[in-house]
Amino acid sequence: MQVVNTALLSFGLSGRVFHAPFLNAHPEFRLAGCWERTGRLIESAYPGSKRYSSLEEILIDSSIDLVVVNTPTSTHATFAADALNAGKHVVVEKAFTTTAQEASELITLSEKRGKVLSVYQNRRWDSDFMTVRKVITEGHLGQLVEATIAYERYNPGLSPKRHRETPGPGAGNLMDLGPHCIDEALVLFGIPQQVFADIRICRDGSQVDDYFDILLYYPSMRVRLKSSYLVREQGPAFVIHGTNGSLTKSRSDVQQSQLMDGVRPDAPDYGAEPESSYGLLHTSVDGKSRQQRIASLRGNYMGYYNQLYDAIAKGGKIPVTGEEGLMVMKVIEAARKSHERKAVVDLN
Repeated sequence: MQVVNTALLSFGLSGRVFHAPFLNAHPEFRLAGCWERTGRLIESAYPGSKRYSSLEEILIDSSIDLVVVNTPTSTHATFAADALNAGKHVVVEKAFTTTAQEASELITLSEKRGKVLSVYQNRRWDSDFMTVRKVITEGHLGQLVEATIAYERYNPGLSPKRHRETPGPGAGNLMDLGPHCIDEALVLFGIPQQVFADIRICRDGSQVDDYFDILLYYPSMRVRLKSSYLVREQGPAFVIHGTNGSLTKSRSDVQQSQLMDGVRPDAPDYGAEPESSYGLLHTSVDGKSRQQRIASLRGNYMGYYNQLYDAIAKGGKIPVTGEEGLMVMKVIEAARKSHERKAVVDLN
């Protein structure tokens, strides 16, 4: 059995919650260590792992097969390119890059080096998203005509992390929660023809966008993507309307909260939503209205790493490809152009 030795580039929330627990629990990965500028948190949390004092130390370590680039977005393109040039497979956190050009260059480089390049879009393995996708795929809604995907929070204060609140290529909500919403729309509905967007700053003292409202134009339907840091009372995260009925579903995946509480990915109740969070499917059956609660599929971020291992060790399908990450970046750039021009923008 091939074991994929993996190094993280940071041990903040992303490293501690979304990557390390799965790399540690997966029998075919080994959490070799993490780049930490100060401290040795990785060694305390995972005995046997190593604290690397620099990126260069990771890159020259011939035992490292995979590098997870989970540093601030503005560093993604440079660090990912460095890792690919060093002969490593690479996973890049969202947002993939700061521009579509950077994303395209990384794809070309990964192909040249013959290494796997994947974007970490873990929300594809959320219980809520997987449940919505299943209902749509099974055709319960008929021909889709309209959809709304929301990712909202109530967080009026400014982040203590300077890079999140300082204007720059990787800052702002469009680059933070935007990639999740956009990726979900692309997976569910495909590539839109046109984009219209309103991007705003709403919080007191904020210098970066914290609100967006994006409309994606498809030939026979419209998809709205919404996010704000000032939503105290949240509505459904998914509202899908079709010719046969409607589906509403909250964004209620429990994995992040469980992981932050120390629950292991192999725990018996890991990823299981409570019944109170089940979605509502309202359709017509034999001319009669029918409402039913849809049991949520179990969330499982390990599914990402299962597919990633197959891609690295067996040449299988990459779980989230660089090309998919590139398309997200193209939608983000089109949204910015639309906001600046106050016009609908073609997505070429």
